Amino acid sequence: MSGSHRAASHRRPAPAPAPWSEDEQPQGRAASRRRRKPKPRRAAKLTVGTATLLALTAGWFTIGPGRDFQGETASAAPDRGPEAAPVKAADSHTDAPAADRSARDRITAIPGLGASWTAKIPAETRQVLVASGKDKDSSDNTVTLWTRGDDGGWQAGQSWPAHNAYKGWTTDHHSGDLRSPIGMFSLTDAGGRDADPGSKLPYDHNAKFVMGGRGFNNEPLAGSFDYVVAINYNRVVGASPLDGRFPEGAAKGGGIWLHLDHGGPTHGCISLTEDHMVELIKTLDPALHPMIVMGDAQSLAA
Repeated sequence: MSGSHRAASHRRPAPAPAPWSEDEQPQGRAASRRRRKPKPRRAAKLTVGTATLLALTAGWFTIGPGRDFQGETASAAPDRGPEAAPVKAADSHTDAPAADRSARDRITAIPGLGASWTAKIPAETRQVLVASGKDKDSSDNTVTLWTRGDDGGWQAGQSWPAHNAYKGWTTDHHSGDLRSPIGMFSLTDAGGRDADPGSKLPYDHNAKFVMGGRGFNNEPLAGSFDYVVAINYNRVVGASPLDGRFPEGAAKGGGIWLHLDHGGPTHGCISLTEDHMVELIKTLDPALHPMIVMGDAQSLAA
């Protein structure tokens, strides 16, 4: 096993496993020399007034012969007075239709990956794990699993804090340099000392996934390899993560895995907490040709 395994993460304790006036003329006749003022015809007044109110309430009136207008209607008429200026489409409708919103919101490129990296993603790959380091010399990174849909758009899963090598990142990894390799690698094989948690990748349940000693922060490393996913850097694809063959030679290092975090930097691997590793192993699907893109944020944005 390469030096990259010696500082892998330890097993952390298992976790406790999205309403909203009338104007009426007087009437009467002279019955004597003294004009008698007839009593107002109140019933008629009331009747006329009531009819008028009803007509107004109904919202119609007559102006001249044969010209009836509805008080407030949805249709326009040339005899009506000026109407309020029409509301501009931009004022009355600010959101795009559902189909347009779907096209507008679709993420066609993974944020943080430059055009050169995006171009390298194989057409058949539908899962991309991005491990983006804080900076070139940092051992802290953030891991996010992206899934590509049938429309070609990418959807992000949860983001998880993770560790990488003690001295950060390099484009020319060598055994013992204490840096993680920058690059894009396939993910095809898993394993661990603990039983298969439901992996879709081939899983090697093997007691040989053992790690001991202490890490760079004097933290215990026991249990670091309870769950692992091999990163296909300088290894035989399709073999168990325990396979010790290095196609590019031992000097280029190897044994670069995703494994359990122990609370400190690694020698070259990427480490996640146990709950996140289990979720990742259950999610990675060989039918979706998963890949990992790993490196510091600046390098990945290039």
